[in-house]
Amino acid sequence: MTADTTWATPARILIVDDEPLNIQVLAEALGDDYDVRFTTRADEVTTLACRLPLDLILLDLVMPGRHGLEVLAELRAEAVCRDVPVIIVTAMNELDNEEAGLNAGAVDYITKPISPAIVRARVRTHVELKRQRDQLAQLAEIDGLTGIANRRRFDRELQLRWHAAQRHGDTLCLMLGDVDHFKQYNDHFGHGPGDQCLKHVAAALAQGAARTDDLVARYGGEEFAVISRAEDSAAQAQRMLSAIAELQLPHPLSSAGPYVSLSLGVLDVRPRPELSIDAALAAVDTLLYQAKRQGRRQAMLRHYDHDAITPLRAGG
Repeated sequence: MTADTTWATPARILIVDDEPLNIQVLAEALGDDYDVRFTTRADEVTTLACRLPLDLILLDLVMPGRHGLEVLAELRAEAVCRDVPVIIVTAMNELDNEEAGLNAGAVDYITKPISPAIVRARVRTHVELKRQRDQLAQLAEIDGLTGIANRRRFDRELQLRWHAAQRHGDTLCLMLGDVDHFKQYNDHFGHGPGDQCLKHVAAALAQGAARTDDLVARYGGEEFAVISRAEDSAAQAQRMLSAIAELQLPHPLSSAGPYVSLSLGVLDVRPRPELSIDAALAAVDTLLYQAKRQGRRQAMLRHYDHDAITPLRAGG
């Protein structure tokens, strides 16, 4: 049984050491059970950890130019990679460094010269613990009714994507949607069918998402939220509206039409230091309110830096 047979993909491990020979020895000890990456530069570690989903880092503490403790501190300061476990690799005469590394947040240590069996055992243990924690965290961020992301996941993901977009100068698209007259739907059909309606809406919105990195979440009650890259946001919003319209779920008490429909606020926004996430959410909520006020079953789209609002309906 290999170290990773219980998981769908091999765990990805980053080896950090300024000596290529040490990297080679560690990589050979790990064998073919892992997706092993490496760097000889301490100043690259945080960038790589933020860009590559990692399950574990093997970090040499004593390197020229930058001490491993500095790297540890930087990793722990980055929200994207602060939960990646780090095993420090030290020489037998560096016990003070081992203690300092553990106090700084490392989960374990390995001494040089390494024992391949010890390396494999400790790596396997911490990879399995990391993936189990990830699974529990994922379950805690799934909406129990609809099976899509919940509000907790949305808030966390928005924080991460907001700061990443701010660093890279990218633009995000935020959407808030509300099932039109959902209270009347519940009053007419009952809460059981109402729950089924929300499940159908959630599945349709998830299917209408254009890209694999789009996040569709249940924001609360009959409200849904979407985070995506701002690439043709109008077409994205129209797909969402069309996906709900195509369900053709009867809604006899809705003044917006005979079937269940959605109102959407859609905001393209380029994050920057002087603009808060709360301000962006308030802006998209205002657009959602305007869509409702002007008849529902439509979206209102604008860019945060412009006043022009574009009304959108299903199918264009």
